[in-house]
Amino acid sequence: MKVSVIIVHYQVKDLLRNCILSIQKYFHEFDYEIVVVDNHSPNSDWKALINQFPNVNFIELKENLGFSKANNIGVNVAKGDYVYVLNPDTEIEGDYFKQILDFADQQKKFGALGLRMHDAKGNFLPESKRSVPALINSFEKLFTKLNNDSKTYYRNDIPETDIAEVEVMTGANLLMKKSVYQEVGGFDERYFMYGEDIDLCYTILRKGYKNFYYGKASILHYKGESTVKDKVYLNRFFGAMDIFIGKYYKKQKPLQYLLMKIGLKFKHFIEARKIKN
Repeated sequence: MKVSVIIVHYQVKDLLRNCILSIQKYFHEFDYEIVVVDNHSPNSDWKALINQFPNVNFIELKENLGFSKANNIGVNVAKGDYVYVLNPDTEIEGDYFKQILDFADQQKKFGALGLRMHDAKGNFLPESKRSVPALINSFEKLFTKLNNDSKTYYRNDIPETDIAEVEVMTGANLLMKKSVYQEVGGFDERYFMYGEDIDLCYTILRKGYKNFYYGKASILHYKGESTVKDKVYLNRFFGAMDIFIGKYYKKQKPLQYLLMKIGLKFKHFIEARKIKN
C-alpha cells in the first residue's frame, strides 16, 4: 500500500462525499486506501456514505476526541507507506498525486509536504506555506494584515506555484511517511483543534527532516464549513497557541514567551468582545 488518506470528519457529509469522489477520480498508478474517522458528528446522516463507499474504512468514534486524537487513531490502522492527512472540505483537482509521491520518494530526509490550496472563489490560501510562530511574525499575524514579499508568518517570499522547503504547512492536507509520523509521535493530543499541524511540522523539523510546500499542484479547500466562530472556537484557537508557546518558548526563551503570552491574551480579549453569545 503506497498511501493511506486519513480524513477526520465532523458533520459535513456532502463535502466528505465530494472529497472521497475526488480521490477516487484522480488517484491512479499506485495503491491507496481511504480511512474516515467520524468525530462523533451530532447528525448521523453521514452513515449513508458507508454503503455508498464500501471500499472506504469508516471509523465511528463515540465522542468528539478532537482533531489530533482522531487522526492518530486513523493513522494507527493505516497500511500505507505514506499517510495523507486531508480535511473533508477539500477536493483533489487533477492526476498529479503520482508525481507528488515520486517527488517525496526522491527526497533525502523527507518529512512532510503540503499542496497549494485555494478557496471556492479561487483565492490562494496563504496558510499553505508558513513559518514557525515566533515573536515578530506572531505579532504580525495577530495585529496586522500585511501582504508583502517578506519572509514572515506566511511565506510570501515563496511564489505561489513554486516548490520549496518551508517550516510549516496546514493540517488540511499534509503528506508524510507513516514511519516519520510514528517516530515523532504523531499529532500532540494536548491540542483539541488548531495548532496541532504547526506543532507536528515543527517536531518533524527538529528531528532533522525536511518539509516542503508543493505549489505546482493545488487542492480546493472550502475552509471552516463545520466551524462555528463562537467563544468555544476562540478558546480552542488561542488555547492551542498557548500550548505551543508554553511547549517551545517558556523555558527556552522566557522573555519571548512572556511577550507572546501577553499578545495572545490581548488579541483573545479583543476577539471575544466582538461575540455577543
